[in-house]
Order: sequence, then structure tokens, then C-alpha cells
Amino acid sequence: MGLVYSEVKLINAEDLGLARRHMLDEEEVRHIGIRVLVDSGSWMLAINENIQGILQLPFERRDTGYTADGRRVECDVVGPVRVEWRNRSC
Repeated sequence: MGLVYSEVKLINAEDLGLARRHMLDEEEVRHIGIRVLVDSGSWMLAINENIQGILQLPFERRDTGYTADGRRVECDVVGPVRVEWRNRSC
């Protein structure tokens, strides 16, 4: 079948909440548009440190994750982040 990529927008959800309460200007909400590899079997979003830095997402905890080939990896969980794709968001 091959690899599937899509364009998404990631938004710092804390900034978004502050903007909704008029405590931050809409232009100050940190966001980034990126091209991502789609994995229909995943249930968590994985981003690199560069994207985390751009969005300034705070560290929440350290956790264990598994790659598509079954390798176990330790990773930082950061957030919250809002994901927008076409007319959908979460």
C-alpha cells in the first residue's frame, strides 16, 4: 500500500485557551503546519524536540512507547496540543 502523508496544523492548546478568554491575542497563539506520516494504528501523537520547542509545550511526564517495529522507547510526554486536519480537530 505504501506510506501515507498528510498536512496537519498543531496548536498550543494552552495558548488557544488563553486567547479564547481574551488573555492572549490570536496572533500570539503558537502553531505550526507540518507534513506528517499517517499511522492508522497509533493512538498517541509523536513529535520531535524541535516542534515541541516551537510550540513551547510543557513537559508532563516520562512514559514508555513502542515504535511500529515493536521497539520499546522512553519518551517525554508534552502538551496539551490541538491537532487540526481538514475540517476536524482533536
